[in-house]
Amino acid sequence: MTKTFNFEESMARLAEIADLLEKDTLPLDDAIKLFEEGLELSKKCQLKLDEYENKVKDLVVKHQNDNNDSTN
Repeated sequence: MTKTFNFEESMARLAEIADLLEKDTLPLDDAIKLFEEGLELSKKCQLKLDEYENKVKDLVVKHQNDNNDSTN
């Protein structure tokens, strides 16, 4: 069973990965694995942010249309 995507958890994990990579104490193989995980999480988060942005835009347009319809 695949775990559902959670934006907040993913962002927290990205911060954790960044902290680990900044310490520069990891073996290179581990650092590369973490970097790859970070890239994948970053991509998923960006896609989710794009989705949220589109939803907000749609809601604003709907709200404007509803206001225009009620004033006519």
